[in-house]
Amino acid sequence: MKNALLILCCLSFLLFNCEQGQKNQQANLDLIEKYVESVENLDYEVMTALLDDSYMGYGPSINDSINKTNAIASWKNNVEYLYESIRYEKSRNATVLVDSGENQGDWVSNWAQLDIVYKSDQSKVTIWANTIYQIKNGKIIKSYTFYNEADALEQLGYTFY
Repeated sequence: MKNALLILCCLSFLLFNCEQGQKNQQANLDLIEKYVESVENLDYEVMTALLDDSYMGYGPSINDSINKTNAIASWKNNVEYLYESIRYEKSRNATVLVDSGENQGDWVSNWAQLDIVYKSDQSKVTIWANTIYQIKNGKIIKSYTFYNEADALEQLGYTFY
């Protein structure tokens, strides 16, 4: 009887932890969906609310990094002067838990085809982009963004020699 009670307690604990993990995964997916919507809506106020004060963004180039204050300032500038629209097509998200090391924690990866229209001349760029977001306490604390900058520039008419 004692063993059965111990097994029942262990199973209950495992089921509870599994259920909590699924709830966290869904909350993380919902957070990234909301962030993607804020990018599509060019809504830097929602972005501000979703980024942690300690947020750091990296990429697409190896030496690119930006903190929350500068990221929001950049988005404000982009909304006012650069982008007419940004649309995520074929957007997909996946969650992963990194259980050790420097990047330990909850992550969501978003990969999508981005269709970007510029204000100045209505030129359009389509790129494949992947952004990986680290989430802690319901906020985005870190992101890594990857896309082919040369492809985007070529679509805008730049020539490489």
